[in-house]
Amino acid sequence: MAEPFTYGRRGITGRLEEPERELLRGLFNDVIGMLDPGTGNQDPLEALVGLSPHATEPEDPALARLLPNAFKDDPEAALDFRRLTERSLRESKTGALRAASLSLESRHLVLDDAGAQHWSTALNDVRLVLASRLGIRTEEDAEKVHAVTDWSAAEDVEAYLALVYNFVTWLQTTLIEAMLDARRVRSRGSGHE
Repeated sequence: MAEPFTYGRRGITGRLEEPERELLRGLFNDVIGMLDPGTGNQDPLEALVGLSPHATEPEDPALARLLPNAFKDDPEAALDFRRLTERSLRESKTGALRAASLSLESRHLVLDDAGAQHWSTALNDVRLVLASRLGIRTEEDAEKVHAVTDWSAAEDVEAYLALVYNFVTWLQTTLIEAMLDARRVRSRGSGHE
């Protein structure tokens, strides 16, 4: 069974059993697949400078949560901004997901600051996709999903996704708490509070 992330002398540590690591690997790879734009014959100059001149707002609601519009009230400005930034955002998210996935080789996780940031980004992106698939839009929706706690009673895809969402949420919560603990300890050590 997974152990929460904690902060100690070795840094931020956690432990995941093989089924949990396999689950997370699959989730990370699924989100990587969503973020891959599939740009086969792309202009090398566009790729070099990071432009996506043909970018459009994603039709998939889950992908739209990962790559939201920067300007809600100005569709033209949002599209211009998307064309300038979407490639780097996709690459950054994909890099974090791959880094987190690579660290799953061992059941004992030891994360430095960069590793913790990668994990935080990866878990958040997985949660965004799962929340979209589960239709979580309000606090009431979230409460219904959080009420699903019995793995043996998961009889359909929605119940299974709710359990996975809750597991990823718990893991992310423990990671954020460990990151905050690390910051507090370092802040005390440097004389700042």
